[in-house]
Amino acid sequence: MENTAVAKQLKSKGRVVIKEGNGRLMEIIQPASWTESDSSQGIFLIFDLFQIRSLTEQFSEVSLDVVDFATKATIYHSPVNRVLQSGPIVDGKVKFSLIRNEFWNKLLFAFSQPVVFQEVTEQDVDFESKERFPLYGPDVKELYLSPEGDVKILKG
Repeated sequence: MENTAVAKQLKSKGRVVIKEGNGRLMEIIQPASWTESDSSQGIFLIFDLFQIRSLTEQFSEVSLDVVDFATKATIYHSPVNRVLQSGPIVDGKVKFSLIRNEFWNKLLFAFSQPVVFQEVTEQDVDFESKERFPLYGPDVKELYLSPEGDVKILKG
């Protein structure tokens, strides 16, 4: 699976379906292409810490450190940035994850902006990868993270 081919299709069609290493299907969507018929449980994927600013309210250094030093795959729930207009926003909050796995990080880097991830079941597959997607692992954590640095474990 070529990262550039995935990024090119994502830019042209707004979404791609990938079959990852465990055989599960995932859809990656440009936020502008996300619609109300998509999952409200979608998660924004980012490849670098600086991208948090486009998704959430301004974070304190403590909050940024929590994300930066996380060693396991983690999904964060945080108040949405007021300028974010489209994507899975529920009760004024977004979910996001900084993807550190080298393969998936490079794929996200090729597109160069946050994308929305949602699990899908029966859809035509655009690309296949032998790499397992980190958010499908058994040890995924979920935390509520406020801009002020308050942390609440939602799933440990």
